Amino acid sequence: MNTDMNKYFRMLWPPKDAAGIARLVALGLAILNIPALWMVVRPPGGSPEELQADLADLRIQVRQHRDLLTRTHLLATRVEAGRTGGQRFMDEYFLDRRTAASTIAGELVEDAHQAGITLKDASYPSEPVEGSDDLSMMTVAANFEGAYPDLIHLLDRIDKSPRLLIIDSLQAAPQQGSAKLNIGLRFDVFVREEPNGQIAEVLR
Repeated sequence: MNTDMNKYFRMLWPPKDAAGIARLVALGLAILNIPALWMVVRPPGGSPEELQADLADLRIQVRQHRDLLTRTHLLATRVEAGRTGGQRFMDEYFLDRRTAASTIAGELVEDAHQAGITLKDASYPSEPVEGSDDLSMMTVAANFEGAYPDLIHLLDRIDKSPRLLIIDSLQAAPQQGSAKLNIGLRFDVFVREEPNGQIAEVLR
């Protein structure tokens, strides 16, 4: 086979006439067209069918990422709304650490006065809420003296308080030889606490 090829090339080179030159040019063009032919048969990146399949996959991925972005944006909006709502709730119903005891004391005095019941004494100790750095629970322990209708009036006022007051216990015992009651009332109040802060206020 090598001998035949050598004979063929000796026929082409050197060219002896115009026909030989034409054959030599045609051979050169054929050699140069081999890469182009390969590009047509096997284009870079794959065949048209493969490229169409890749394009379809890319469109699906873009749609999935767009949906994920939309869901993430919606979730972030809801989280922000929840955070804002939670902060608004705390600002409205929770007491500030610096004024918590004095605020509750003032409200108790006013409620007792409006209910016609006597506030004898009260204490306002607080403890941090477990698992929170900025919340404390104030436990209000108050003793009153008054008639049963006065007690009902007092409880109604406490129930309608703008604060979040959670009644823990209520005790009422009649006084000997009197229509009045000795009343012990305990309720809890949430207090916004500075990080690592403490409250230990007792008012009497």
